[in-house]
Formats: sequence, C-alpha cells, structure tokens
Amino acid sequence: MNLIFEESRAGRGCTILPACDVPETALPQQFARKAPLRLPQLSENDLSRHYSALAKRSFGVNDGFYPLGSCTMKYNPKINEEMAALPGFTEIHPLQPAHTAQGCLKVLHLAEKFLCEITGMDEMVFQPAAGAHGEYTGLLLIKAWHHSRGDQKRTKIIVPDSAHGTNPASAAMAGYTIVNIPSGPDGCVDLEALKKAVGDDTAGLMLTNPNTLGLFDKNILQITQIVHEAGGLCFYDGANLNAVVGVARPGDMGFDVIHLNLHKTFSTPHGGGGPGGAAVGCKSSLAPFLPVPRVAEHDGKFYLDDNRPQSIGSVKSFYGNFLVIVRALTYLLTLGKEGVPQVAENAVLNANYLMALLKKRYQVAYDVPCMHEFVLSLQDLKDSCGVTAMDVAKSMQDLEMHPPTMYFPLIVHEALMIEPTETESKETLDRAAEALLELYEKALANPEAMHRAPERRVIGRPDEVEAARHPVVKYEYDS
Repeated sequence: MNLIFEESRAGRGCTILPACDVPETALPQQFARKAPLRLPQLSENDLSRHYSALAKRSFGVNDGFYPLGSCTMKYNPKINEEMAALPGFTEIHPLQPAHTAQGCLKVLHLAEKFLCEITGMDEMVFQPAAGAHGEYTGLLLIKAWHHSRGDQKRTKIIVPDSAHGTNPASAAMAGYTIVNIPSGPDGCVDLEALKKAVGDDTAGLMLTNPNTLGLFDKNILQITQIVHEAGGLCFYDGANLNAVVGVARPGDMGFDVIHLNLHKTFSTPHGGGGPGGAAVGCKSSLAPFLPVPRVAEHDGKFYLDDNRPQSIGSVKSFYGNFLVIVRALTYLLTLGKEGVPQVAENAVLNANYLMALLKKRYQVAYDVPCMHEFVLSLQDLKDSCGVTAMDVAKSMQDLEMHPPTMYFPLIVHEALMIEPTETESKETLDRAAEALLELYEKALANPEAMHRAPERRVIGRPDEVEAARHPVVKYEYDS
C-alpha cells in the first residue's frame, strides 16, 4: 500500500470553496512561509479509497476481542458519539462569551458533580489532555500544597513496583525523586518496606488500585494512613478505575488527589494517539491550587472563574478536550446510579471467568481472585519449548484477536496482562479461551510456527528494536 504522498499527483484536488465574501487580510510577512507547504494532491475518490484501505488494516474493538491490559479497550456506545456530534457542542468557540455557551458550561458542571460523587473528591477539573498529563497535574497540586505550608523539604514520591507505568516519569517531570518500593509475595504493597521508605522528605505516594496485577490491595487503608502520618499526600492513579467504579471510592480509601482517564473508564474511543481526556479531582484542602479557569455557578448562570490566586495556572489551553467530557457525561446519564456499579461488577466477573478457563494450562502469576484484569506468566512455556509471550501475542493476531499487554508489569517474567472488560459476552470469552488454549498446545507441538507468527496479516514481524531506535516518522521527497 502506498503512502498518501506517493499517491499525490500535481493539480488534483477535491475542495471547492465558495468565493470569499469578507475582506481579505494578508498574513504579516514575518509569519509567512518561505516555501509552499507540500501537501498531497488527490481526487476525492483517491482520498476516500486511501482512508478506507487504512481502516481495513487497523484493528479496533469493533473488529474483535481486544483484551489490552490496563487500557480498558471497551466498546463505546454510539449514543455518546451522537451527543458529541451535536452542533451545539461542535460549533462553539472557546473564546465566545459565557452567556452564549451555558449548555456547554453546564456539561462541565454536571460532569464534575457526578465524578466527584463517584470518586469521593470535592472538586475536579478536566483541563489535562490525557492520563499522564493528569498525573503530572495532580503532582503539581501536591507540590503546591506542601510549598504553601512552607514545607520545601519534601522532595520524594513513593511509587510501588506494581503501579501504572507512567507514574515514575510523571513524578520526575514534576521535579521529584522517585522511591521505588517492592511488592510483597501477595502482589500487594509491602507494608514494612513502605514504613521504611516514608519520612519527613516524603511528598506523597502514587498508587494504582487495583494494581497492574489486577489485585485490590487489602491493606489500602493502612497504606494511606502510613503516608499521611509521615506528612505526605496520597495520589490515586485512576487507570484501573473500571474495576471499582460505583463500588469503591478512592476518596474513602484515604486518597487526596486522583486522576481519571475519561477515555478508558468513561467511554471515549482511544488508542493511536487520542483523543484522551483526564479529570483531576482532589479534596477541598487542595482545591485552591487547581488549574484555572474553573466552572462556577451563580443564580443559575454558569461562568468561568479564574480568580484563584493560589492556582498552579493553566496546564492546557482553554478547558481540555471538551467533546471527551460530553461523551463521559452521556455515558453516566445513560447508565444512571444503578448502571455504573454494574460496569465494575461485570468487568470483574469477566476477568475471573476468563482467568479460570485459561489457568487449566497457563500459569497465572497470582492465582487468587482478580479484579478487572489478570496476568499470565509464560516463563514455563519459554523454558520448555522456547515459545515466548511475544510469540503467543503475535499468534493471536492470526486468530483475529488483538494481543494483550506484553512484558508488563515488569515484576512478572514473560507476562501477558489480559483485560476482557465488561462489554464482552460469555460467548466471546469462551472463544478467546479456546483459541488461547489451542495456541498453548501448538506451542508444545510446533514451536517454530509460533516464532513465525503472524503469517496471515499484512505485516509480519518487523524488527522492533530497529523501529524503536530508528523510527521513520516523516516522508522524504525525492526533490
């Protein structure tokens, strides 16, 4: 398949614009390009076919089973897309007067109200662009709170080895030193290691609960208490909230700050770079530091309030990815108070059902009831016949299934992390289990075939090391 640049032919196009009916203003010369922008030139027919061909090459939740662990690649109800496409939401401008965008401001207000109730937080903003950006914003709130109290010595963030993968990077970007603590034999936080790690230089703890092993930490109240007694704050990574949404509230577990991936738990299609959306919530003690502007209400009218002198400032232009918030609110209104906890209950049920089927042959890293996801270790398969987690993941592509997360978390060797989500049927889970069990037998009988997989896809096995070290990210013209 050619790149769109290779399909370009000079003089072709598909845009017919009406004559300009307003005075034209020339761009100041200092901002003008020195050379014409080299965009591909195609007919509408060529353009349509190109993108249709690309769509056929991609794999999404509409194509088949997509158990990507810790990412919650769930089916997204189409009513969410319909609401996000309403002209009243798409044809606004972020700089228009607040009195002309009351409906949009009410969306933000309602979404904040509902998500605060779900998470046990007091206030929430939607400005951050996505998950890791939300982590970074939450850490800036923690830093601002400590500094407002004249406490400059707290420079360390504690991150368990079973936390979400972006946590250490976000803490480093916020200027903190990362203290990594190990998991205990049960896959949860080692309390003794945590007690040794905290001190008067502890700014806070970043914790994913359930963690990336799919385990809800039974000592969660003790964990947050230990950190609080040391003078630190507790940050909740909401990457795995799909397991507990509507059932358990992070605010009740002792967390002071939280970020949510609206594009995971609250149903926006994502992957491939976006769109994403992060909600960052906090307890009232940290609310003065939240990014501005904030949606406020007075006499039934909504407005944007930027009169918060202790705010950390804006972390993104305007108010974040607004249509992602529209989708999240639509999802919540559709499910209602009774439907939201069913998301978590069905996610946990599906994960435990699939795990029970697979552990007939596969080794489960922690063979206890899981939450929304579980981790398999294929170390025994690698040792016995040389078939790796990568081989099994690649073989799944030939069976019309998206691979699960590979080699993460790092504390499990030859890991496959599987999250079936609540939107998969029993029949789909049965077929997936049958296919994976067949792959196990194939690995024992014909390991060489597994090394060659996938064999029925457009692209086989690229050199992933070469692709990572020397990516080709732009098109080079011949002249």
